[in-house]
Amino acid sequence: MGQSCSTPPSDTKNYDLASSFGKFFKDICTENKILSQETIALIQSHLSEGNIQDTASVIRDALSDIEKAPIDIAVTGETRAGKFSFINALRGVRPEEEGAAETGVVKTTVERVPYKHPKFPSVTVWDLPGIGTTRFPPHNYLQEMKFQEYDIFFIISAKHFTPNDTQLCVAIKKMRKNFYFVRTNVDSDLDKERVRKCRPLSPEEKKHVLQKIKTDCVTNLQKTKVTNSPVFLVSSFEVSGYDFPDLQTTLLRELPAYKRHIFMLSLPAVVEATMDRKSNSLKQKIWLDALKIRVPDPILAVSYFSPEEVDSLRETLTLYRSYFQLDDASLEQVAKDLHVSMVELKANLKSHCLLPIERLDESLGRMLWRCVPFYLLNGGLIATDACISRKFYLHNYLLDVVVSDAKYLLKKREILRVRQ
Repeated sequence: MGQSCSTPPSDTKNYDLASSFGKFFKDICTENKILSQETIALIQSHLSEGNIQDTASVIRDALSDIEKAPIDIAVTGETRAGKFSFINALRGVRPEEEGAAETGVVKTTVERVPYKHPKFPSVTVWDLPGIGTTRFPPHNYLQEMKFQEYDIFFIISAKHFTPNDTQLCVAIKKMRKNFYFVRTNVDSDLDKERVRKCRPLSPEEKKHVLQKIKTDCVTNLQKTKVTNSPVFLVSSFEVSGYDFPDLQTTLLRELPAYKRHIFMLSLPAVVEATMDRKSNSLKQKIWLDALKIRVPDPILAVSYFSPEEVDSLRETLTLYRSYFQLDDASLEQVAKDLHVSMVELKANLKSHCLLPIERLDESLGRMLWRCVPFYLLNGGLIATDACISRKFYLHNYLLDVVVSDAKYLLKKREILRVRQ
């Protein structure tokens, strides 16, 4: 039978839980932590003292900040610099999808235009007019474009960064804000080099061309006294390649900790590293949710799941699928790419076999609960406290199944890409 929390926990149990919590967050890279170090230390201190009320209060405040954190991303650049394609790539939106920024159309932006993330409305990407297309000098431009509101600022170019771009950088530096140079369309540059040589480029030749592009960008920036500013080479149509992963890492490192969770979830899960980051972020939140509601819940005594519990788990599973592009809308596109039916595709995904709607009886509870001991024996256990809800273990299990499915589909698509 499970243990009870009707009596005050011992100092040893408090220490073990605090130690387990601290170790879990210590092992997470700085750019992936969704709590500041100060908040982590405060929670750990309350846990070690057995102070449940203050622990819950700190966590509730932290979760409120994490879940409501607005993220505003500004993108500017000259006409035909690839701004709209980059904006769509950041939002994980295809050009033909509803709400996509309109690519392939020559037009001049004259005022800032917001593009909401389709799944995370608190994330907004702003299309700003290039400084050369306005009547404002750099300092007034930043005021008119409400520069203080942005967490991230991108300057986009498809060729060379212009004097207008570098003037803007100087003005931004005076405001002590971060900005990033993004050189777009590098896939087109490689394709032009392939056509020029009338043959496919070797990996070494591709690397040489890319390095030449980056060196040229850095050299031009240095001529205008803009130094120590990284340049990222990207293709908005291949967000898993070139410098896109490095760009994500840099942004996460420099964002405030409480804004990383929503930003990580908003990133398109097109490489394993991004999937692992999302999973890591969600596991941190599962930890916090479990500690916030630390009530007696004997995890091994009950295999029965009430309809309300199943509905709650199903809702969580649906969210996890959405975060990793395993929702029906995303899978329809995957099925089309892989030339299979939705039925055939879902049959190979474990997450779509869990919690079927037609089964709400005790047998479902036994079936699902059998998974938990297996999960615990395979490294899933990160805290031993009978007061931590069994939701903690089940949510971790559901998340791992979803991530496994997402990586499976990623490999299938990579194999198809190679064959093509």
